Amino acid sequence: MKISLKKSGLLVAAGILSTASFAQSTKEASIEGTTPLGSATQYRTWSIGVGAGVTSLQNIAKFNNGGYDKLDWNLGYSAYIKKQISPSFGLKATYFGGKTAGYDNSDKQTGFETKTPWSVALSGEFLAANTNWRFFNSFIKPYASIGVGVMNAETAAIAGGNKGEYGDSYSKIFVPADFGLKFAVAKGINFELGYQLNWANQRFDNRYNTTPPQQYKNDLFTYAHAGLEFALGSSSKPALNNSNPVATLVNGYTVKYDDLKAQNDALNAKNQALQGQLDGLNNDLKDDDGDGVANKYDKCPGTPSGVQVDGSGCPIVVKNETKVVEKVVVTEADRKVVAEAIKNLEFDLGKATIRSTSYATLNKVAALLIEKNFSLKLAGHTDNTGSRELNMRLSKERAESVKAYLVSQGANASRIEATGYGPDQPIASNKNAAGRQQNRRVEFTLY
Repeated sequence: MKISLKKSGLLVAAGILSTASFAQSTKEASIEGTTPLGSATQYRTWSIGVGAGVTSLQNIAKFNNGGYDKLDWNLGYSAYIKKQISPSFGLKATYFGGKTAGYDNSDKQTGFETKTPWSVALSGEFLAANTNWRFFNSFIKPYASIGVGVMNAETAAIAGGNKGEYGDSYSKIFVPADFGLKFAVAKGINFELGYQLNWANQRFDNRYNTTPPQQYKNDLFTYAHAGLEFALGSSSKPALNNSNPVATLVNGYTVKYDDLKAQNDALNAKNQALQGQLDGLNNDLKDDDGDGVANKYDKCPGTPSGVQVDGSGCPIVVKNETKVVEKVVVTEADRKVVAEAIKNLEFDLGKATIRSTSYATLNKVAALLIEKNFSLKLAGHTDNTGSRELNMRLSKERAESVKAYLVSQGANASRIEATGYGPDQPIASNKNAAGRQQNRRVEFTLY
């Protein structure tokens, strides 16, 4: 069957246009479910291909055409099975069949026709697009292959416009070299456009020397073809011949980056929440009017300096009475109440917030201060874990927090002193957990 050049061009153009209509090129197609440096089991490594096109004794370089200058086209067809060794290299076993013809002149009176019932070849195929970051998940992949095989052929001479009988069938070694482009039209499917050069035995074009001095010169015919390649195996896996290692590597590190970023964002959100709580606590412990009662518990803000106030921050009305100076006597029972409060005093970890389990014994201390009008010194201490600046602030805040609670229960703020010493006054060694536990304390001193 002979095909005109015009019809051949239309056939190739139609193939390209039909390919563009359903082409899909996505990153997921080459990286889905794979990991950097992962094994070949993550991919589909076997594929099959079918193709058809036209053959000619002419070639782009116009050499080895045996003097047949009249361009003539005939049908060729091919199929192959391929094992992909790496993203850029595979081995394929190819079948080719068809006819090739050539003429001396445009009148087509003399020439030859060779039919090729079959040929088989083993070739190595290299995909350029799967080795370069510039072709990251490329839709178009240049390829080249070269191999060696056995071709079975029969040749007939054409004289006076008539084709003679085909000669004996013969099988010879030939070398196919194929160049072209693969278009990734869908997951695991490539559309191919190729141009194949085939070096065959000199007998192929019916011109060879039989008498000395014999000159051996290989014949060369071309096969311009289009076809489809289908990856074999589960569609849940990407095809190795459509996978760029650079794309897989970039995707792997992108996933890790996104995970680390999410963790970092979560930590930042928690830190901001903690900072908000700390700012709120600091604001609650402020004493803008300097009367010894924190703003949170001060029911009479803006008290003038020097005015004596009660536990709620309001001025104390002093009647004109004769002051009787009483001697302050701290009994053993009083000290026991304070000791019990110290023993039960607990704060939230790393904070100045008093836990509710401490309220009962602190209430007894507040009642004692109110009943006997005692003065109380609160001294906050920490271990040496963390920065000194943080520990000084935490010890002061905890002492102030105890004072604020006692004042909220009616104790006189002016008779309570709160001081923080941080890690400067340890009562045990900070080299072990037990010692550090003893150093984290608030001391109560009645007087």
